[in-house]
Amino acid sequence: MPAFDLPLTELERHRPDIEEPADFDAFWRDTLKGAGETEPVVSVRPVETGLRLTRTWDVTFRGFGGDPVRAWFSRPAGVGGPGELLPGVVEFAGYGRGRGLPHERLTWVNAGYAHLLMDNRGQGDQYGCGGDTPDPHAAAPGGPGPAVRGLLAAEDYHYRRLITDAVRAVAAVRALPGVDPARTAAVGNSQGGGLALAVAGLVPDLTAVLVTAPLLCGIRHALDLTDAGPYGEIAAYLAVHRDAEDAARRTLSYVEGVSFARRAQAPAHFGVGLRDTVCPPSGAYAAFNRYAELTGAGSAVPRKEIHAYPFNGHEGGEAVQVRRQLDWLREVLGEVGDAGGDSG
Repeated sequence: MPAFDLPLTELERHRPDIEEPADFDAFWRDTLKGAGETEPVVSVRPVETGLRLTRTWDVTFRGFGGDPVRAWFSRPAGVGGPGELLPGVVEFAGYGRGRGLPHERLTWVNAGYAHLLMDNRGQGDQYGCGGDTPDPHAAAPGGPGPAVRGLLAAEDYHYRRLITDAVRAVAAVRALPGVDPARTAAVGNSQGGGLALAVAGLVPDLTAVLVTAPLLCGIRHALDLTDAGPYGEIAAYLAVHRDAEDAARRTLSYVEGVSFARRAQAPAHFGVGLRDTVCPPSGAYAAFNRYAELTGAGSAVPRKEIHAYPFNGHEGGEAVQVRRQLDWLREVLGEVGDAGGDSG
């Protein structure tokens, strides 16, 4: 697929206006207030994985509405002595994927971090090895796919619940033994990148955020550019429900990644494939270019960088990008055992 979005020179200046609802902050403040009134962690159970260099626990924490959300929590075996706290990395999975099996994602734990991989409620059936978290609130009008569940009202929308779960996942990892709550990063690709960016906008003391090909960024423009899912699922729904467009666009404005990016404060690392038809690159650049514009001022502007891959699509830079993430995060969070890194 050849490049189809804006040229790179225009992407680097791309700062679109966003139709942000006046009650955006109040909506999320009220949503998170209701979710954060109890201790996050419900249970922590060790599991045998067959891996000798990694220790893993099956964690359940309270997400949206107090619902139980599953996660894998892993630590490198033999790293971190008594009383030593490891930096925490919370990872969010892609669209349609669940947490899978605990040995599937080992990059961050192998780098020496305490790693929490959150399950996606009501997902896990499209690829990977499944999920274990149902979504008991999925009965509102909308289509069957996650992107259109409850689409007609922000209060009912699937991503209101999933973003709340993501914020609570950060609280959960900070409450787990041996994790340094002052050094916590949010990481994700595609839908996971959109969730990580939302966390950056909603958790003011997050230490770092790393996103690649983020979903839910520049949503309005993406709907005009691509029919690939998940945006294609929204377009297909509106092709049938022709009178639902205004309601759908209003709902989507509450989960717009650029709005979260504007409120973020943590150092940020982005990656994007310029031939990505699933999450068009203009969305990632819109979020990057407007990142921290409501919170950064003068010397307080957070460190940020973006890496573009001109001949790659939704896969982005793959292992090259991951290596860049590892090097960058080590600079920001510091080596394992350090008191902290350079937060730029």
